[in-house]
Order: sequence, then structure tokens, then C-alpha cells
Amino acid sequence: MTFLYRAKRLMAGAVTIAALGIGSAQAADKFDLSPEQPNRLRVEKNEKRIEEVKDFKFVEDGVFTVGISTSGNLPLHDYASDSKTVIGYDVDFAQVLADSLGRKLELVSVAWADWPLGLTSGKFDAVISNVTVTEERKQKFDFSTYRKDELGFYVKAESPITTIREPKDIAGLKVITDAGTNQEKILLEWDRQNVAAGLKPVEVQYYDDDAVRNLAVQSGRADVVLSVNATQAYAAALSGKTKLVGTLSGGWPITAEIAVTTRKDSGLAAPLTHVVNDLIASGAYRKVLDTWSLGSEAIDEAKTNPPGLPKSGS
Repeated sequence: MTFLYRAKRLMAGAVTIAALGIGSAQAADKFDLSPEQPNRLRVEKNEKRIEEVKDFKFVEDGVFTVGISTSGNLPLHDYASDSKTVIGYDVDFAQVLADSLGRKLELVSVAWADWPLGLTSGKFDAVISNVTVTEERKQKFDFSTYRKDELGFYVKAESPITTIREPKDIAGLKVITDAGTNQEKILLEWDRQNVAAGLKPVEVQYYDDDAVRNLAVQSGRADVVLSVNATQAYAAALSGKTKLVGTLSGGWPITAEIAVTTRKDSGLAAPLTHVVNDLIASGAYRKVLDTWSLGSEAIDEAKTNPPGLPKSGS
């Protein structure tokens, strides 16, 4: 996947509060959208990991500087109710990393397509902005994994569909997905396998408008939505009108993971991986995920530079 393709894929799965017909007050009842974030989890500094980064030259003394996209894409990142403070899962996760390293967190807003240049030029120490590990990116950057790159199958809350795990489970269904994305590619391959096996074909539907897509599911014109799990999980938690019935890797059939991205051979990746594993062991890692309804995307173990998605054409 190229940087632009990944960005398009992420935006295709975004679900806005307005599209769901949910007021900001109702959203605030479910999630803390305040700029103050009084309930944000904080953790104690980790002396062992601080020692591991003593020779790393941070952008600023006493600070962990993180590049992050600020485009509206909750639960990952967006502006708070004051329209200027960035909040979301990525921010909360960056905070516990900074706490563990005994440093203040500094966020630097960066357009998603611009993070590679910003990181290599030294504008920030790391990028935490839904970056998937790929073999192409590993040539220039190091990675410390922290979340599954996951797609989700969602149906309306009252749907009789309870589980979607494999291609045969979608045979004959009306499935909405996002054009030009990994999820569309996977859906079409599942449909091809079904048809080859003599099963009913899928009716694939596309909607540019989230409100229209949501209405199609609720009215029964569509059975299932296959899209980015994070935004769908957030929408389901807000509205209560949809439910998760299955997930699969965004790189299916290969497992894909999201990772903290750092400069190649900078020496920061391994310590950050250790920090994530410490947070997993303490339970803090899962608490941050659950705050934003992302528990299904938890990993069991963080890894440094694991196998990534293959280069295009390979």
C-alpha cells in the first residue's frame, strides 16, 4: 500500500456524528470529548525503559514529541469540543508512552501524507497515526506494534446475523463497503470464492454519504457493512443501532498491525516495544483501548519490525 492509498482507505471508513444523526451532547454522554480530558489514563514512569533511551536524542529535552494526524476520525483522533485540542485513542496511547518514559507529551499536527518527511527530518520523535507495518515502509522506518489493523462486519442491532468468519458467511447477502480500498478487494475475493463454490453471489453496495449508508442498513436495503473497524466500533457505541458480528485483518489473508513509527536505526523502536509490552502486562494498555471501544483490536504482544504487508506487486 502506498501512503496515499492508506490515507484514502482510512478516510473511507470514517463515520461522523452528524451522519449518524447523533447530537454532540449524546456523543459526550458516551465519550469524553472535552479538551481537559479529566479521565485520561496516566501511568507511572518506568525507570527501566527510561534507562534504555538515555542515549536517544529526543527533539526536545524532557519531551516525547509525536506526529499525529488531526483530521476528523474518531475514535482515533479529532478535535475536542473546543475545536483546537486533539483527543482520541492515539492521543491517550501516546500519553501513556510519554508517562512511561518520564517525559511530557508534545503533539505535532501533520497531514497523513506528510508524516514520512516530518519524521525523517526530525520534526518529531515518533509518529502515532494509524500507520500499518509494510515491507516497503520498513526500508525507511522502524516499527513498534500496538494495535491490530482490523476491518469489521457490522449489522443493525436487531439483525439475525450473529457471526461472519469466512467467505461462505456472506453468500447471498447485501454488503456495503468502500470503493477503492482493501476491504473492497477482500470482499470481492470472498465473493469470487463463493461463486466458484456454487454459492449465491454477494450484492455489493457503495455509498459516498455515511447517513445514506446508515439508513440502508437500518431499513434493510443492506445486510452488512464491511469497513474500518475502529470508526464503526465508535459509531456503534454512540448509536446502539449496529453491532459487530466479525472481524478480519486489514491485510487479509496476511495479518496487518498498526505501529508506532520511528526513524530507521534510531534506537527508539525496541525500547518503545518494551514499554508497550509493560503496559499490556499491567492492564493499562487494554484500559486505553476500552475507553474508545477498541478492545477488539488489542494485540497480545508488541513486536519490533515484524513481517509487514508485502510491497505492491510482490
